Amino acid sequence: MSKLNIDQQTIKELFTNKRADFLIPDYQRPYAWDISECQTLWDDIFLFAFPDEDFSKFDPEGDEYFLGPIVTFKNSDNKLEIIDGQQRLTTLMLLLRAFYSFFGNMKDDNSKKTAEDISKCIWKTDEFGTPDTNKLKIDSEVTSDDDKHEFLSILKTGIVEDSQKSAYARNYRFFTEQINTFLVQYPTYFAYLPNRLMNNCILLPIEAESQETALRIFSTLNDRGKPLSDTDIFKAQFYKYYKENDKKDEFIKRWKQLEEISDKIFSSASGSSMDELFTRYMYYERAKMNNKNTTTEALRKFYEKDGYSLLKKDETLNNLEILANFWIHVAEQNDSVFSETILKKLSVLNYAPNGMWAYLTSVYFMQNKDDNGNLANDAFNEFLDKIIAFIWTYAITRPGVNALRTPVYPEMINVVNNKQVTFDDYKFDEDSVRLALESYQFTNGRPITKSMLAWWMYTNDKQDLLLLDTKLEIEHIYSRKRQENENGLADKWSLESLGNKALLEKAINIRASDYRFIDKLKYYKGFVTDKGKVREGTKNKELFDLSSNSNDFEETDIIARKNLIISTFIDYLRQNDLLLK
Repeated sequence: MSKLNIDQQTIKELFTNKRADFLIPDYQRPYAWDISECQTLWDDIFLFAFPDEDFSKFDPEGDEYFLGPIVTFKNSDNKLEIIDGQQRLTTLMLLLRAFYSFFGNMKDDNSKKTAEDISKCIWKTDEFGTPDTNKLKIDSEVTSDDDKHEFLSILKTGIVEDSQKSAYARNYRFFTEQINTFLVQYPTYFAYLPNRLMNNCILLPIEAESQETALRIFSTLNDRGKPLSDTDIFKAQFYKYYKENDKKDEFIKRWKQLEEISDKIFSSASGSSMDELFTRYMYYERAKMNNKNTTTEALRKFYEKDGYSLLKKDETLNNLEILANFWIHVAEQNDSVFSETILKKLSVLNYAPNGMWAYLTSVYFMQNKDDNGNLANDAFNEFLDKIIAFIWTYAITRPGVNALRTPVYPEMINVVNNKQVTFDDYKFDEDSVRLALESYQFTNGRPITKSMLAWWMYTNDKQDLLLLDTKLEIEHIYSRKRQENENGLADKWSLESLGNKALLEKAINIRASDYRFIDKLKYYKGFVTDKGKVREGTKNKELFDLSSNSNDFEETDIIARKNLIISTFIDYLRQNDLLLK
């Protein structure tokens, strides 16, 4: 069981402790508090220290104000690396330094004692307890913070130049302005505010025995700040490696570019967009290790093996950059890199029922790219057809992304060994697939419904490539409202049949959704309003043609279209050699 040191302490107790040697590590994010957050902190502390603006109503023995936890661990240099509380701790240091700058000419005993206490919070002391103004109690190594030197300079000197525009300088100026106003209004009680800040404002320092434990605690406790992502930890390991090789500045520049690309193409509900890039690359390295285990370890667990040895190689960062560039070409539908046929297949995969295709494709790209980072068109096209056909069918016959790991992981290993992707051990029985397709309920809530409709849309040779950011929704060609009004479908399930559904632009779908088919036609084709405004028609070629060639769409049409979709998909499986002989 992990050991923790937890002890509620006042700011003074924590900061003046001889062991207090804080480090904001290189993987942390830059200081980000703005004026509004500093204003809130100032207001809260003032109201706490001066209830009803009356200093005498405060109980110095009993009143406490809790500021939150500070999660740290002691690193190999005996410094307390801050995992949680960096922003809070930094701001408190700036506030204390701002107070200290006002005590220079004050000679009363309370002011002198308060100034001495503040100095011992900011600077390390010698064996006699005398502060050494050259040795701060906090240091910053944040790689992406270009202004950290301003923070350290402000703490040492208490001076902010007009040219300094960082968050540190801005917030320090704010505090000095607030303190100056306070001094004018309450000159007699000036020393009470910083004194009550140090002695009655409480922090909860939690010292873990390791970085991993500290991060786990942070993730559990934190409900306001943004938790450190796996990528923040990886960045620190890269930084140390490149710093040791005198390539620190080069690394920082390359890392920022990688972050910018990742932010464009990967979304992340939590953590960092780059976590997804590292995940896709992990599958390539995992395949090279011949790892078929369907239980995939957590991202950080994978990369921390052997002391993060994978992150201490030049080729790893190079490969991440190459892989990121591939995916930006995919996201931007770069027709100078991919043929239109390939782009259409990638567009279909954008609607895949799960994300496993992206991992397998990443492995394929890393193994088969040429020196310029390009793939052979015909081979890549064959690969994409194979994985579309397989993943779509597997999602219907054996739903669940975890189930897909079993056939996909061995194929990743085949790829890195320059073998074809075949899925030989997992081919499908034609009759079983047909039965599954005929009986499957393609409801709108199931991802595979949109997947099948995207695949079907692009089987039309005349279908133009749509932009990936085109918002497509599922259209009921025979609308629900029509069924409610006319009850024209003998089988109620025909309404949710694959034969009755198509992808349609969201704006058109909203306008056309509840109409009879004859009334939908103008929305499919496009029209000009009475005010002369042009309403463009759909770019779904099948629906556009349907609007030109048909006056109605009935249950027999739904059945015929469903059968055509199913038979075409079975043929697709056969063409990709995925059916049992």
